[in-house]
Amino acid sequence: MRRWSRRLRNLAVGVLDLPQDVVLEVPRITMIGHLQMYIENHRGVLHFTEKELRLLLTNGQMIVTGEQLVIRAILPEEVLLEGRIGGVKFLEKG
Repeated sequence: MRRWSRRLRNLAVGVLDLPQDVVLEVPRITMIGHLQMYIENHRGVLHFTEKELRLLLTNGQMIVTGEQLVIRAILPEEVLLEGRIGGVKFLEKG
């Protein structure tokens, strides 16, 4: 069943010219240098310190590491993060 759902979503992206982030339920990330990151389509904040932000995604987690991280804005599916961003890592559901 999951395989068919994924195939239909991929078909919708190609045929209907819909944005992949919306159809495939993946995050959209916009970065300004290494100082600011805007993340859309997350499912919640799991953990936050000045060195790490961990977000729940539909298919796993996203970990942002850095220094002096600050959440400037947070909405149900959006986060604006500022600081010195050092890395981004994705953990898929096993």
